[in-house]
Amino acid sequence: MQRILPTLAGLLLASAATVTMAETAAPEDASVYFISPTDGATVSSPVTVQFGLSGMGVAPAGVERAATGHHHLLIDTDQLPPAGQPIPADDHHRHFGGGQTQTSLDLPPGKHTLQLVVGDHNHVPLSPSVTSERITITVE
Repeated sequence: MQRILPTLAGLLLASAATVTMAETAAPEDASVYFISPTDGATVSSPVTVQFGLSGMGVAPAGVERAATGHHHLLIDTDQLPPAGQPIPADDHHRHFGGGQTQTSLDLPPGKHTLQLVVGDHNHVPLSPSVTSERITITVE
């Protein structure tokens, strides 16, 4: 019995990681974009990144309110987070669950891509996805 319980717990956690959550509807006219930097900009580190959001409001993670969400910044990643699953939190997926609309990034010299995705109160991308264009910046 002592060996069975840890095995069952592990299987439950593994299967829970692939469970799709209910998606929150995005307002029809919602869009997210970068105020700064602009695509193709050459910048120095730390890089100040300002987020813009139109057609909906910003609310912190955990606050379920119609027509709101919060920003997630994708850094140097080519794939969008899967629909219906919480956006990961790691060096390539930064969460701004406090409702922040700006951040300062320490990035090494070279080319980097940035993209914004709006998530709901549970960090799940909205449906349809409210995603910015992917921009490329060069850090000197």
